[in-house]
Amino acid sequence: MPGSTPVRRSSLRQQIADALRDEVLTGRLPSGRRFTVKEIADLYGVSATPVREALVDLAAQGLLEVEHHRGFQVREFTHADYRGLVEARILVTEGIFRRLTDRGLAAFPPEAMASVRRRAEAAVSAVRAGALDVLIGCDQRFWRELALLAENSHISEFLERLRAQSWVFAVPFLRAERDLSQVCWTGHVVLADAIRDGDAEATRRLVSAYNEHALTLIDRLTDRG
Repeated sequence: MPGSTPVRRSSLRQQIADALRDEVLTGRLPSGRRFTVKEIADLYGVSATPVREALVDLAAQGLLEVEHHRGFQVREFTHADYRGLVEARILVTEGIFRRLTDRGLAAFPPEAMASVRRRAEAAVSAVRAGALDVLIGCDQRFWRELALLAENSHISEFLERLRAQSWVFAVPFLRAERDLSQVCWTGHVVLADAIRDGDAEATRRLVSAYNEHALTLIDRLTDRG
């Protein structure tokens, strides 16, 4: 169960949602795990209301399922679900990068691109260090900031939801790998540089390679299991 990180009294709903979301994405709160509002409220030492609100928020993001009169359960995704999520990601990212290309890739504020590149470097470093939990956070922020360049928060939020659900399925398989650098994508920096340099062709090629990697990797890891 979670609980290693204390929850501050300010913005309890968001604090609890963020803490539990991290636990779900990293697999520390595994798929199929059931719990009640009271259990989480007692764990964090808070009232039931913000906990219930936080859990409803996570259910709306597709990470939890509501069990009538029983509480909540971490959603279980199948291999078919994962492929569907990646296919949806492909459609969304193609739309995002088409929009970015139409605007002109080199037209983005330097400070925004510098932040994206920092996220990219952190993600690659996490892969090389074998720090899966860190990688998940860095990778999520990297794609979130890229999507926000398209200046449509709805698209960014939808992509983040798809990516979060994908991580929930993939993490247990990745945990079994001894060397993340042999299985995880490390093209974040190259992609960030292609966007910064306004290279639309390289950007499309890299994003396509990334999506193909996501599908072939999970096929290999699930077959191995």
